[in-house]
Amino acid sequence: MNVEDLVKTSGEWLRGTGPESDIVISSRIRLARNLADYPFVNRADDSTRLEIVETLREPLTDVPVPSRMHYVRVDELEPIDRRLLVERQLISHEHAEMPGPRAVALSEHENVSLMVNEEDHLRIQVIHSGLALDECWEEINKIDDSIEEHVTYAFSDQLGYLTACPTNVGTGIRCSVMMHLPALSMTKEIQKVVNALHKINLAVRGLYGEGSQAMGDFYQISNQVTLGRSERSILSTLKDVVPSIIKYERRVRDALVKDNRDDLHDQIARAYGTLRSAQKISSEETMHLLSSVRMGVNLGLIDDLEIQTINELFIYTQPAHLQVLKHQTLSNSERNVVRAAFLRDRLSGRQNGS
Repeated sequence: MNVEDLVKTSGEWLRGTGPESDIVISSRIRLARNLADYPFVNRADDSTRLEIVETLREPLTDVPVPSRMHYVRVDELEPIDRRLLVERQLISHEHAEMPGPRAVALSEHENVSLMVNEEDHLRIQVIHSGLALDECWEEINKIDDSIEEHVTYAFSDQLGYLTACPTNVGTGIRCSVMMHLPALSMTKEIQKVVNALHKINLAVRGLYGEGSQAMGDFYQISNQVTLGRSERSILSTLKDVVPSIIKYERRVRDALVKDNRDDLHDQIARAYGTLRSAQKISSEETMHLLSSVRMGVNLGLIDDLEIQTINELFIYTQPAHLQVLKHQTLSNSERNVVRAAFLRDRLSGRQNGS
């Protein structure tokens, strides 16, 4: 698999076709697993890590998924290609930057990503468009069972699955939804939501997970605790909470349209105009403006754009994607020029501009 080919395609989770996809960008479930009889990654030397990479190669490429799996040695990739996988949500930032032999198995549809030698020996990830936690769970459960037919997991009858981080011990599951909440952000109501979620042990992070900011009004909501709770219990908590946040966001959007439609329309139109005409633009400003435009499309204030196009632009205007598209390393100021040109081309209907 050539990682650079990813800039020519779009993952299923970016297409905006799933349930509640006007607000829920994607649903994701990750499972942390380790192999019995091997030390955790942070205690393993390179020869042991390489043995784990080779041991998992066949089980991971044979998992039961609709599209073909590709096995990629992450440590053999160029830094820009590793960063592209991070921007694409296919590996974590830690997996891209850590030393030693490591790999990832990727499905062609980009729904499935199986990271080898990240924090744990294996991180199984399934991601789908919209609010689709049940679909993610059904698929990841089958993948997990398939892998376990070939290897033995580190497991305790008392504690459950053993993981490098104590907060993952037990089920080893992390369930999350990526939500676009521009109205709650604009009205400062988002802090009420964040405070309420923290009280029930749900974490709120940005687009790229732990340590990232909520750029573009994206908020990733996930469970924090796994020990002592079943997978179904954790799923149920998110499935109970997320619909309430969706209703809250829609209610605030409706109020903005009702009380101040002209000003809201003007803000969205200016954002759209800037994206279509700017000669230089930063990643942060792009995310902010695309957020307004995305809300405008969902409110019917912009009628010549599709949600899939906007979703893709959030990813394709990130630094690694731009540099892979241009086939060269770019400085920050050069990226700002290339980003603006790319936006002008895409928003005028030309697919892959300069």
